Order: sequence, then C-alpha cells, then structure tokens
Amino acid sequence: MEYTDTPVAEEAEQPSHSPTAATGLLETAEGHASDLVAVMLSIVPGLGHIYKGYRLVGMLLVFGTPIAVGLALLVATFTAGFGFFLLPIFWIAVMVNVWAIPDRVKSDSADEGEQY
Repeated sequence: MEYTDTPVAEEAEQPSHSPTAATGLLETAEGHASDLVAVMLSIVPGLGHIYKGYRLVGMLLVFGTPIAVGLALLVATFTAGFGFFLLPIFWIAVMVNVWAIPDRVKSDSADEGEQY
C-alpha cells in the first residue's frame, strides 16, 4: 500500500545563470576572475574592479584617482610633505578591496580541477 499524500520532493539542482547584464554576471576567457591578476591591474586603480565585473566602481576609481592625487598634493603642501603618505594608503586600500570582493563574472561550475 502506498501513501499518496506525501509532498513531491523538489530537486536541489541550482539553475544555471547565464552571463547577462540582468544577472550582473560577466564572462571572461577563463570563466572566472583571478584575484592576483585583479590586484596587479589595480596598479592603475579601477582596472582590477573592471576586470572582476564591477564596472561602475572601476570607472569611478579610474576617474577619481586624479582627484585623489590632487588632494594628496594639496594636503602635502600644508603638512610639510606628510600628505604624500595618503597616496600609498589609497593604492593599498584599492588593492585590498579588489582582492577581497567576490567575483561578478560567471564561474564555470563544471570545472573540477585536475583529474588524476
């Protein structure tokens, strides 16, 4: 005898999100963004963010860096040069941020690494 009022078990399979502007995912040649490459691209602040899929933040950083440099130079004139220490802090903060944020590019879930 079979009990027929049991709920139907739903499959736990996650739907595959395609990389579109609506999903916020982007597609790279590798299928995922490398944190090391993003940090190296952040030598020019904003390029690493663009690489990882954060286009708006990246563009704001690219165009905001000359303003940050100008403010550091202005502060340096009034603080006997100590304002120049703001620039390395800015660059390090941008690099740490791009390393820490999650990727917005499509990751290839079928890649399970090397098989032996």
